[in-house]
Amino acid sequence: MADLEVEQRVEALRDEIREHNRRYYELDEPTISDADYDDLVRELRRLEEEFPELITADSPTQQVSGRATTTFAPVVHQVPMMSLDNAFDEGELRAWGERLQRRIGEGDGPVAIGFVCEPKIDGLAISIRYEGGRFVQAATRGDGRTGEDVTANIATLADVPKSLGAGAPAVLEVRGEVYMSHPAFEALNAGQVERGLRPFVNPRNAAAGALRQKDASITASRELSLWCYQLGAIEGGPELRTHSETLELMRSLGFPVNPEVRAVDTIDDVLAYCRERQAARHDLPYEIDGVVVKVDDLALRAQLGSTSKAPRWAIAYKFPPEERTTKLLDIQVSVGRTGRATPYAVLEPVFVGGVTVSQATLHNEDQVRAKDVRPGDTVIVRRAGDVIPEVLGAVLADRPEGSQPWVFPRHCPACGAELVRPEGEADTRCVNIACPARALGSIEHFASRGAMDIEGLGDKRIRQLLELGLVRDVADIYSIDWEVLRPLDGWGEVSIRNLQAAIEASKSQPLPRLLVGLNIRHLG
Repeated sequence: MADLEVEQRVEALRDEIREHNRRYYELDEPTISDADYDDLVRELRRLEEEFPELITADSPTQQVSGRATTTFAPVVHQVPMMSLDNAFDEGELRAWGERLQRRIGEGDGPVAIGFVCEPKIDGLAISIRYEGGRFVQAATRGDGRTGEDVTANIATLADVPKSLGAGAPAVLEVRGEVYMSHPAFEALNAGQVERGLRPFVNPRNAAAGALRQKDASITASRELSLWCYQLGAIEGGPELRTHSETLELMRSLGFPVNPEVRAVDTIDDVLAYCRERQAARHDLPYEIDGVVVKVDDLALRAQLGSTSKAPRWAIAYKFPPEERTTKLLDIQVSVGRTGRATPYAVLEPVFVGGVTVSQATLHNEDQVRAKDVRPGDTVIVRRAGDVIPEVLGAVLADRPEGSQPWVFPRHCPACGAELVRPEGEADTRCVNIACPARALGSIEHFASRGAMDIEGLGDKRIRQLLELGLVRDVADIYSIDWEVLRPLDGWGEVSIRNLQAAIEASKSQPLPRLLVGLNIRHLG
């Protein structure tokens, strides 16, 4: 869950990017270089990817900016691009193998299941579509069903065949990972430094920024590469029985398939491959953060099926995340839309897991007590799963004399109401239904794309409506006094008319979206 400082940084980035958009597109008077502008957009996109609950319809990453855009046209994937479940240690990987046996086992004996192991590339998933053997479209994964059209940018990659020749399937979708190699990344950052610009944080962020350039010639200059690992839609092609055969088909058609991919027979072989790849993790000229393991037999895959978000026949074995020590400056508490008060660590910034971390989750009161971390401590920080920064514990030998245990606050930092921890629950909550932090979070959630999808009702406008007293809860969205807003900056007739239309359209949303938007506890 995003804390208050992250939310403030996201809003500051949005305001800054909007102002640069206005100067660039409307006034034709840019005040920063394109590279600095791209840095801002990349940082915002990274935060929104890390904390998707902060994404709003009016964010610069979601909107057209003047006559050009940093986003792209939507593409609906013919075959969804699903995510993968993760295993973080060998025990979880073995447990996955055992689940497979239970699902497909017959009689008393185990069933032979062959696997394909692939390095998990730390890049961006892409789907490339061919029709009649010709490259016609490329799209990012997006939410798995709808991605962004990045055809022009992907066309600049030397690894992408433009024509597959005679005998190619009538329709072929090839999935892969776009990445930036270490040499390309080092050269890019050397150029940034020479120009007096801020270097990129890591190859993945640099690749993400390059792929989402509005000018494809900039993408071409960034030396992106591609590894292909999966087929999506295929029509009119050869009969394929195994994943290994699909990889061979891709190789034969000119697609780059990673030479480190290996077919193995047992879960023990899988574990051996994972250990081998982890030991040689830094020997490759590109970043990997684990191993992807897939059932080889396509018929078995069909039998195993998928959950709502991930196939049962594949899993990502994540390498142990990097750990670093840093100073714990403070422990603060943020309040979310349900009133849950979540403690988080304010850290002396530290580079860990590929990003600079200045805040980390502490989960709840019990976790703080169990880890016994205190302001002033030197703490061990881990980027758990390479996604969520977490404080593991304190380095007790470095603890300052006179240090006292941290005490969970008794009152809400947003409204001052008493915080309550119900008996038998781990979470402490602000029970004041009028708490501004709760109201802000609940209205944002109600208006989000996953709920009522009220375009234009983002964080900044909700804050303004709350400050003006025009809304107190989600019901008030439908009775806003528009006359109060008309004289205010940023509330022109077009803006008001568009928001009114979006609110009116939300009344037609189906019941499941309404239930999601109402955010009723224990209602899943």
